[in-house]
Amino acid sequence: MRTQILTKVFLALVTSATAQNTATGTAAVAAAAVTAKSLSPTSHVPGKAFDRIAIIWLENTDYDMALGDPNLAYLAKKGITLSNHYAVTHPSEPNYVASIGGDYLGMNNDNFNAIASNVSNVVDLLEEKGISWGEYQENMPYSGFEGMAWVNQETGANSYVRKHNPAIIYDSVTAATDRLAVIKNLTMFYQDLAANTLPQWMFITPNMTSDGHDTSVTVAGTWTRNFLDPLLTNPNFMNNTLVLITFDENHNYVIPNKILGILLGDAVPASLVGTTDSTFYNHYSELATVEANWGLSTLGRWDVGANVYSFVAAKTGDVTRAWSSPPFWTMFFNLSYKGPFNTLSSAGYPVPNTTAVYAGRAVLQKIKDTWGALVGDTPYDSRLEVPDGLHPIDY
Repeated sequence: MRTQILTKVFLALVTSATAQNTATGTAAVAAAAVTAKSLSPTSHVPGKAFDRIAIIWLENTDYDMALGDPNLAYLAKKGITLSNHYAVTHPSEPNYVASIGGDYLGMNNDNFNAIASNVSNVVDLLEEKGISWGEYQENMPYSGFEGMAWVNQETGANSYVRKHNPAIIYDSVTAATDRLAVIKNLTMFYQDLAANTLPQWMFITPNMTSDGHDTSVTVAGTWTRNFLDPLLTNPNFMNNTLVLITFDENHNYVIPNKILGILLGDAVPASLVGTTDSTFYNHYSELATVEANWGLSTLGRWDVGANVYSFVAAKTGDVTRAWSSPPFWTMFFNLSYKGPFNTLSSAGYPVPNTTAVYAGRAVLQKIKDTWGALVGDTPYDSRLEVPDGLHPIDY
């Protein structure tokens, strides 16, 4: 009880950064775009299995339908199909948040959420090791835009949405001008590609038409193939590069939240091209794989203990595990557990496990300094088996 009280007091002292650059009026956006800062930092930190990762997320499609799309099937034949891969809840935003932060913090909505500045994410881990990172967001109106959405000015259709931009949801990112400056429009991807200034970690989000959200998996598959095909032979992109194509969540909330994942690129061993990996993965595996590849620190949340993609694990020394308990057939990952962003069942921010050491990787020192005194209340214990709303864990 004493620790819980301390936690509440501690969190009350944490203030969120003031959101700026959120206006969506045409004139305001045009004015902000004139002075928006854009950066293209580079680095060359070698990884154990890949030296660059490009992560592409599509939207709201059941596994079988996604794999049945001819363009996605075409790309799957060029790499590894992840056949036992799961989202962590519904709707979109919590999945994006989880993929870089190791937890969705109870989020059960697509609201204008802002995660407190004392909550770390993959950006902190990458920067600690001097690894360049960036996001490319199709139709984002200018670098560092924090607004809820930006519509197509000719058709009125949703183009860019905040909920599909994971880094912009973290106050620790938006409070830093140089971090905002690497969250850019997708057109700048092509500029960086031509200049050979792509970062080593990149998150690429198509707009709401291209990703299938407002259209179909056929549109999403076509966009993805058209985007990737020229890149797969481009030496400025393919330089021991791993590409992950996946979906935020499935479409059908009544069945388990299984999604397609495809790994391809010149970092994938030739012997594994066209194969299937049936190991259990989820969005935390995306984060754990990056940590293992570059020997990063961890966040002390569900990233610790998540399975690393098998071909990467073979080079990092990680051991993949099978799901144990509760029985996997009871898991649906369709409902969020309580947390600070749950509109139905609120709770404080969970405390990261600052003492966790897994596969030789320890928690980021900054996280230890911030949260270490409260570790007695942590719900995280390096398990593979993550909770869902039907099997919650007590924060």
